[in-house]
Amino acid sequence: MGEEIFEHRNLAGAMFREVNLRGARFREADMRDVVMRGVLLAHVDIDGEVADLRINGVDVAPLVEAELDRRDPDRARMRPTDAAGFRQAWDIVERRWAETVERARGLDPELLHASVDGEWSFIQTLRHLVHATDVWINRVLLGDPRPWHPLGLPFDGADPHPEMPWDREARPTLDEVLAVRAERMATVRRVVADLTDERLGERTTPVEGPSWPPADAYPVIEVLSIVLNEEWQHRVYAERDLDALTSTRTP
Repeated sequence: MGEEIFEHRNLAGAMFREVNLRGARFREADMRDVVMRGVLLAHVDIDGEVADLRINGVDVAPLVEAELDRRDPDRARMRPTDAAGFRQAWDIVERRWAETVERARGLDPELLHASVDGEWSFIQTLRHLVHATDVWINRVLLGDPRPWHPLGLPFDGADPHPEMPWDREARPTLDEVLAVRAERMATVRRVVADLTDERLGERTTPVEGPSWPPADAYPVIEVLSIVLNEEWQHRVYAERDLDALTSTRTP
């Protein structure tokens, strides 16, 4: 039987009984409230947001979170609760990304456009972070209804808007993307520099116009936490893919 591709299909509530899913791949899949009984689960690699995952009656999500924090104590600092904590977290983001970019500069520039296992390339990852900053900082937090840079890259599942740039195939150089990225990171730096504990408890003013998320009043602490999570997780993904690109070219 040849490879079958199920794309943009709603299988919510489906029942799978005595099916063979060996070697199956799930990407951008919503698997909330999934129940598995009598399954054989071995040699499985799960990468994503995990919560309330019980295996044989044990909630393993807290164990996974604790182990990830143990491996890298900076990770726990990405969940600040006060203004000083957000400033410390952004210091870490800037430092860790500087290290990752320096590592990327040691590769053939063409490899920075290479996809590993269908994921974004290194350049595309940086472009997405430009977009994420425009969405959450320039738009939601600072009120600019159309802050988009032409090199920004929305997440693949986003709804397209004619006013929002979305050129997935663009191939800017690393320095071209880093110039835009530096501007966006400087904006976040100014925001956290002026941040107060009182401001964290406030909500943003809804901004109308084409974009995701929908116009709403978002807690400031939630907005900044989302930005930290985007920065941290995408750097982890970038390092993972740089490892793969490096290992495949090592004699």
